[in-house]
Amino acid sequence: MHAHIVAIYGSLLGLLFIYLSIRTVKFRRREQVDYGLGEGKELARAVRAHANFTEYVPLALILLLVLEHTAFPHWAMHILGGLLVLGRCLHAWGFTRNPGTSFGRVTGTLFTWGVILITSLANLYYAVLSSLY
Repeated sequence: MHAHIVAIYGSLLGLLFIYLSIRTVKFRRREQVDYGLGEGKELARAVRAHANFTEYVPLALILLLVLEHTAFPHWAMHILGGLLVLGRCLHAWGFTRNPGTSFGRVTGTLFTWGVILITSLANLYYAVLSSLY
């Protein structure tokens, strides 16, 4: 079984994860905070952007990986993978630039939730369909 499509989007998301990790470490060093959030708001936002990524991306990638091994169209997999990457980039950009609600945060969250919703429903469909035969 191959997972070429998920490999593309998982790798792109891995690069974004490294960026968010480095950004968090940079603020930790600048503010001399080994653990926790310290007093600075920039560090708190960097930590939350990083944590939010780790809260959503693994589940989304697992769902995409499972879906890639069904009869789901490859072109649709690319759309979902692209939306997930775009959503996480927008969310990270919006979250780290503006406190509170922003275009990036809202749109990024909606794209991420949409991918998780669509892949969950599609996987349920294919699982139920294959269990009937």
